[in-house]
Amino acid sequence: MAEIGKTVLDSGWLAARSTEVHLSGTQLTTTHSPTGPNKPWMEAAVPGTVLGTLVKNKVVPDPFYGLENEAIIDIADSGREYYTFWFFTTFQCKLSANQHLDLNFRGINYSAELYLNGNKKILPKGMFRRHSLDVTDILHPDGQNFLAVLVYPPDHPGTIPPEGGQGGDHEIGKDVTTQYVEGWDWMTPIRDRNTGIWDEVSISITGPVKIIDPHLVSTFYDDYKRIYLHTTTELENKSSSVVECDLNIQVTSELEGGVCIVEHLQTQHLSIPSGNHVQHTFPQLFFYKPNLWWPNGMGRQALYNVTITVDVKGHGESDSWSHMHGFRKIESYIDSATGGRLFKVNGQPIFIRGGNWILSDGLLRLSKKRYQTDIKFHADMNFNMIRCWGGGLAERPEFYHYCDIYGLLVWQEFWITGDVDGRGVPVSNPNGPLDHDLFMLCARDTVKLLRNHPSLALWVGGNEQVPPPDINNALKDELKLHPHFESLHNTGKSVQELPASLKDPTNYLDGTRIYIQGSMWDGFANGKGDFTDGPYEIQYPESFFKDDFYNYGFNPEVGSVGVPVAATIKATMPPEGWKIPLFKKLPNGYIEEVPNPIWEYHKYIPYSKAGKVHNQILLYGTPTDLNDFCLKAQLVNYIQYRALLEGWTSRMWSKYTGVLIWKTQNPWTGLRGQFYDHLHDQTAGFYGCRSAAEPVHVQLNLATYFIEAVNTLSEQLSDVAIEASVWDLEGTCPYYVVHEKLSVPSKKTVPIFEMKYPKSKNPKPVYFLLLKLYKMSDYGVISRNFYWLHLPGGDYKLLEPYREKRVPLKITSNTFIKGSTYEMEMHVENKSKKPDSKSLTSKNNFVTRIGDGDFDMASLGPVNSAAEKKQEASLFQRIYRRFSGENDDLQVSEINGSDEGVAFFLYFSVHASKPGHKEGEDSRILPVHYSDNYFSLVPGEVMPIKISFEVPPGVTPRIRLHGWNYHSGHKVY
Repeated sequence: MAEIGKTVLDSGWLAARSTEVHLSGTQLTTTHSPTGPNKPWMEAAVPGTVLGTLVKNKVVPDPFYGLENEAIIDIADSGREYYTFWFFTTFQCKLSANQHLDLNFRGINYSAELYLNGNKKILPKGMFRRHSLDVTDILHPDGQNFLAVLVYPPDHPGTIPPEGGQGGDHEIGKDVTTQYVEGWDWMTPIRDRNTGIWDEVSISITGPVKIIDPHLVSTFYDDYKRIYLHTTTELENKSSSVVECDLNIQVTSELEGGVCIVEHLQTQHLSIPSGNHVQHTFPQLFFYKPNLWWPNGMGRQALYNVTITVDVKGHGESDSWSHMHGFRKIESYIDSATGGRLFKVNGQPIFIRGGNWILSDGLLRLSKKRYQTDIKFHADMNFNMIRCWGGGLAERPEFYHYCDIYGLLVWQEFWITGDVDGRGVPVSNPNGPLDHDLFMLCARDTVKLLRNHPSLALWVGGNEQVPPPDINNALKDELKLHPHFESLHNTGKSVQELPASLKDPTNYLDGTRIYIQGSMWDGFANGKGDFTDGPYEIQYPESFFKDDFYNYGFNPEVGSVGVPVAATIKATMPPEGWKIPLFKKLPNGYIEEVPNPIWEYHKYIPYSKAGKVHNQILLYGTPTDLNDFCLKAQLVNYIQYRALLEGWTSRMWSKYTGVLIWKTQNPWTGLRGQFYDHLHDQTAGFYGCRSAAEPVHVQLNLATYFIEAVNTLSEQLSDVAIEASVWDLEGTCPYYVVHEKLSVPSKKTVPIFEMKYPKSKNPKPVYFLLLKLYKMSDYGVISRNFYWLHLPGGDYKLLEPYREKRVPLKITSNTFIKGSTYEMEMHVENKSKKPDSKSLTSKNNFVTRIGDGDFDMASLGPVNSAAEKKQEASLFQRIYRRFSGENDDLQVSEINGSDEGVAFFLYFSVHASKPGHKEGEDSRILPVHYSDNYFSLVPGEVMPIKISFEVPPGVTPRIRLHGWNYHSGHKVY
């Protein structure tokens, strides 16, 4: 008997252009099967796209490198046949009596013919629909099965106008597919329009009864003490006779050490007629005070494993299904104070600070590993929401899995955009796709695919547009809330009990999440659909704090610059792309940047806005080369995005309920709106966000020069102090103040005191400000925030000669290695002089954080205390236990220097040391997770930094420390 369950078919595929294969699908899967990557066949990327396959085989150049995309023929010029491809594979499967095999495609773009062992099937149109075919009767008796799939591109791939534009000529909107592929102001066109078997392919073996799309819903009572889990599943009897079966549901939780506790186990007996589909609703399961799932920054992401199995009499186990379930309640309504949409999770208001997301990769080279990095990066920035933009994807279960784990709420849009669907230039078709029934079929299927994820917070009809009336009304109707949840979303008040007369909430398509018709409606932007999101360009940092910067409660899109580090430019562009922009002075005194053609092609956003914002890079002096330009860009990136989020947080609940930055990343090697690049290296803006979006934070209001304390937690912060110290370029501290015995109310931003510097006598033109919010009981630092500032009307040009200062550093590193995974703890100390005796926080003994980015008031305690070495050892022991005690390595490195002062803008990078390394080759190991980077240290200060990464086979890692005062990078490991 074959084993019950799913097998993913993600290797061993071949592909060939259809016009080069002179055989039928029947011949390919019977008498003339390809035997390997011999012309015209090549190794295929499945899941993936045709273009991804061509790039993998070097048939076409990398479209994301330099101007190479221009060398690839566009589907508008080649015709659809050019990108119509055969995909071929084999799989082994021999069934026993009463077993069935389904062949599953989780996503095809756009339609396909399927041949299995000579038998033809049709996979209908639609990018966002699943296909599941019972192929039991056409399997080969000897178990060797031959599968060929002929994939057709979208019906309306469109053409790209010479001027580009948002969504090209908008023709792509006639199909139910992703719209960004015709190009946008941040994206070059995708030549094959993402044609391919773009998502998971699998075979699943069941007995006579199959489990289909279970639905899990929780209801909450008595202030979350009583919780009920509701479950409904569809069951299909594939056999030719009535079956008697036992349907089981089990809920388990995992303790530390991998020990599982069974919370519930329930069995129901069922009789299912031959060939029937039935919906079965379990009796609700009762939980008393279970652990709740919280968004990032509010608590732990507790997850329970729900497993459903069906056992058929006379057969045994027939099918099984499992899913991680989080007990959480999301409420949303328009806030009367701000007019913005307000979200609550488990009764607690959550101030939304997050970002817009297109997709991970423009060639749909999607993987669990890449998704994990993407989502963890968002959690590392202390974000709590990701918006899946309507011109991209209905994101995949793997994306949602990591959002569940890391606590990112998800705003999921359907496939409508203003530019393509009625509001573009020229005005586009407002009627949406040609086939409205297909759109709704894909929408329903997407809801069923994703609805069990606790991270999924809301559905939205479209980006800057609402769907056509019939689609919009159908979505409103099919995604209507169950009465139990309707009261929550409309009034914020919970019903006390669920009347027995009501339908079980799991009998709704979703029933638990709001549907909003468009991204600028109903509490987003001005709420009426007018173009009141944005802006999307460089700003003066203080502008974000001003009352007139943005007039509405929740901004779904506000964007700015995003130049990556120089190493990424060099890795993704030929030398002619390494030329920095020309700075052209205009008659009005402003600067216009003139980028090279490759930067222009990669959608570069300048660091100035003629007539509005003076160039922010030139504040530091004219860049000399690419390295200098990119380093100065990182200084601007850090300031720009920290100010954006701090400006919004300064008005938390008084003016704003949330903000989403446009965007967090690019699905290609773009040069705008990103916190990490397509190679997964972070910009300094990443760490500016990480600082600004801390759950508890101390900040400088750049408009008022008041020091503000931010507490987004549900409990008051008591017995804390704020230390503010100003440092000049000579390394002296002309201003130092501590405000003690402070309390910061829950969910508040509070102005604490006004900075007297630089209003005092003889302020320095450029100075540093270090703020620390700490616990008075043990000096445990809760928040640390470092600014570099200039006097009004001034600039940062004095930092240029400051680069020549040699400030001594001591770096202690402790390394733990498990297989290919490295975990490192760095302590970086500014040795230029002993810590100021007034400061009691120079060791930066940060309070502990729960998990990866979760903050828990109950656990506020310093990592180090008076018994510093003992505590430090225990920290390493915790890491050590996690990594099974393989080798560890303690090293000390020193950077000599005789100058006193701030060690400015330090950042680590990780590199590969391997034989045969070529000069100029990108040696970075990516991705790397840093607890902080682009940091600065005042004299005597110590900063702990955690670094984690995976090392490719045959590579020895090397860690380098760079900085404003450390030009070439110093090897510290």
